[in-house]
Amino acid sequence: MKNTILKWESLGILVIVILGALFHFMFAILNYWSPLGAIFPVNESVWEHLKLPYWPLIIFSIIEYNFIKEEAKNFIIGKTISFLIAISTILIIFYSYTAILGTELLIIDILSFVFGVIIGQYVSYKIMTKDQLSKWYMITSLLIFIGFGLLFAIFTYFPPNIQLFLDSETGLYGIIPHSIRF
Repeated sequence: MKNTILKWESLGILVIVILGALFHFMFAILNYWSPLGAIFPVNESVWEHLKLPYWPLIIFSIIEYNFIKEEAKNFIIGKTISFLIAISTILIIFYSYTAILGTELLIIDILSFVFGVIIGQYVSYKIMTKDQLSKWYMITSLLIFIGFGLLFAIFTYFPPNIQLFLDSETGLYGIIPHSIRF
């Protein structure tokens, strides 16, 4: 039982990282079609990069659930915590190293994403192999997970004018017009 879940969570690391890397470029590949902005990053802001673990994790989880639903306890809780760990890792590492170095480094950004996914999937495994948690944890987790999806959609089209949402390449917010892109 635990072995099956561990194999799937390990596979999830690979799938989420690969899909996340692909998702980074999909908005441009799909010709900047605005409705896809809720799923794919639309600029180089920190906020938009938090979509990279979210949607790939959802895609993988839908597939994974069909294979481990009998063994996995606390599936939704595990997946929500996995996502929260991934984005927390990205945010903590990004803001820590840029505060120290005063600049962004692509390799550290990539490694923070990978590291966050690895830790998130490991914790997800641990949660899914624990005894069944309260239904309230599951409901709360589901609401948090859905809430982030809604926030990604809303803030893509109506981003607050704060640093988290600022495109580091253009100095703009939200979907960047074609004529301004590099």
